[in-house]
Amino acid sequence: MFKPLIAGLLLTSVLLVPQAADARRKSGPNPRPQKTDRPQTTDRNVPGKFDYYVLALSWSPDYCAAKGAQDPQQCGEGRKLGFVLHGLWPQYNQGWPQNCTTEAFDPKMMQQFPDLYPSKKLYTHEWEKHGTCSGLSQPEYHTLSQTLKTNVAIPAAYSPPAKPFRTTVANLKQEFVQANPGMSSDSVAPTCSGSGRFLQEVMVCHGKDGQPGTCSAEVLNKSSRSCGQKDLLVRSVR
Repeated sequence: MFKPLIAGLLLTSVLLVPQAADARRKSGPNPRPQKTDRPQTTDRNVPGKFDYYVLALSWSPDYCAAKGAQDPQQCGEGRKLGFVLHGLWPQYNQGWPQNCTTEAFDPKMMQQFPDLYPSKKLYTHEWEKHGTCSGLSQPEYHTLSQTLKTNVAIPAAYSPPAKPFRTTVANLKQEFVQANPGMSSDSVAPTCSGSGRFLQEVMVCHGKDGQPGTCSAEVLNKSSRSCGQKDLLVRSVR
């Protein structure tokens, strides 16, 4: 009495197998999971939702070589600046958040944190684009920026050089690591201008707790592409 039922089920299974195979062929192979060096933040442009910080330290002589006439506050006679704070940037492992809220910059921060940046225009820009994504209040964000900037020991060769000199990316990284216990080679990611000929900036990566950390593969790859020459010129302070 069960033979017709069993035969029907077998026929149905035979018909469904080719259909399932066709569906798999149409949809293509299952995508491979992306590899990341730490848990990936999925929320985008939400204050406080990011993976780590980049402390961007610009080499002022390089900036002034290109923009000096347009920025006398940073590049005026007698300034003689070396590394200056470009900004403290919340980062994702891939990409970065920006303009996370519409909270306007409080001018009182300039009085509370004088000389944090090399020029006044950076205060507003850095808060609105990057600081609003930190999840911190303005005093907290600027305090953290100042603390991390102060805590990074600048190697002696860069403090500041009276004459230009040549170095390699490997040597630059090694000097920063030697001057800053807790950093690794992957904590430091320089960028270059002039198709890799000149030192432009050094990005120092920190965890969300402010401790030295590692840069994402994206930032390290960007650094390698930017500084692709066998060596680079560090412009002298003027």
